[in-house]
Amino acid sequence: MPKYRIGVLREEKIPHDKRVPLTPLECTELMREHPEVEIYVQPSTFRCYSDEEFLAFGLNIREDLSFCDILLGVKEVPADKLIPGKKYLFFSHTVKKQPHNQKMMKALIEKKIEMIDYETLTDYEHNRIIGFGRYAGIVGAYNGIRAYGMRYDLFHIKPANKCRDKAELEEEMKRVKLPNIKIVVTGGGRVANGVIETLGTLKIRKVTPYEFLHHSYREPVYCQLHSKDYNDAIDGHSWTLKEFYEEPEHYFSTFKPYTKWADLLISAHFWDPKAPVLFTKEDMRSPGFHIAVVADITCDLNGSIPCTVKASTIDDPFYGYNPQTEKIDIPFSKTSVTVMAVDNLPCELPRDASDGFGRDLVERVFPALLGKDEDAIIERATICKDGKLCSNFEYLHDYAFGELPVH
Repeated sequence: MPKYRIGVLREEKIPHDKRVPLTPLECTELMREHPEVEIYVQPSTFRCYSDEEFLAFGLNIREDLSFCDILLGVKEVPADKLIPGKKYLFFSHTVKKQPHNQKMMKALIEKKIEMIDYETLTDYEHNRIIGFGRYAGIVGAYNGIRAYGMRYDLFHIKPANKCRDKAELEEEMKRVKLPNIKIVVTGGGRVANGVIETLGTLKIRKVTPYEFLHHSYREPVYCQLHSKDYNDAIDGHSWTLKEFYEEPEHYFSTFKPYTKWADLLISAHFWDPKAPVLFTKEDMRSPGFHIAVVADITCDLNGSIPCTVKASTIDDPFYGYNPQTEKIDIPFSKTSVTVMAVDNLPCELPRDASDGFGRDLVERVFPALLGKDEDAIIERATICKDGKLCSNFEYLHDYAFGELPVH
């Protein structure tokens, strides 16, 4: 009898997510490396890897996974689908007390589920070890470039989700011909690295922030800004990373000069609601505001990018924001800023994104999940267990045990 039975869940959240936590090949690799493991896959008609592909790799397809010990998904599992007493891994989107997931959070507690959130899996230095950020960056940058081409009728490349994989996406990018525009990229993590990967494929030259603001070019260029490049302490003391992340309310934004020279902004930075916004709606009404296209990969609604007033969709990725009226407009109006704010970008390349995610899961998470959790990777990421919140997540008490909001 196997020591661990692992179930790969069908994505039940609407709209359905096409990604998988493990590809068919990764399932077989996991079982080969861990002979004590058996994997069962719930059937699905919409995931990016078909049931037939899982069967071809010798995997078991089962509708009922209630006999499994560990259940893997990607997005949130609806409250009524949660099986009591099980160990789950998925993106719960609860750690910021997201209102739309409070019902599910309460169900996790009531059903005494052990909830391990991918978002909270970190190494001993508290760096995230798994996620879809790279592909969010790759696709987000591609969408931003595509929007710029459409806005000025420079070129037309197919939507990312119409490409079979990243290789076809890169073939599409060979058709891109950009003028001497200036692109700002914010952030320094996985998402920003994905953005830079796309800009590298396009062979766009990287320049320093100083060069960006003070020099002109005959070719497209981009600069990458980290937090220290566009935030200063209110009282004038030296910038420190630790203080900025712990007390961002003590800082103010110095991003405004970039709004006068950038044509395209690709936002890939993490933003804390206590932190300053990059620029304001008033700044956008200034005659000197030059940004024409915003690709907001982080998609914090009414957050650091004031024109991100709603999320867009894979099928309808762009909308316009009119700074004068502060209202949504048609995507490519010359009086509006074109906004790309798709909030599930990795779904546009689901096979590639799933493969990258699953490899990290097999190599960086399962050794701790199935063996000794010597670095407390699983312990730190466990939100609740046995009907109680774990110590790192006791701040969720009012959210997990409080009354549900009345709609």
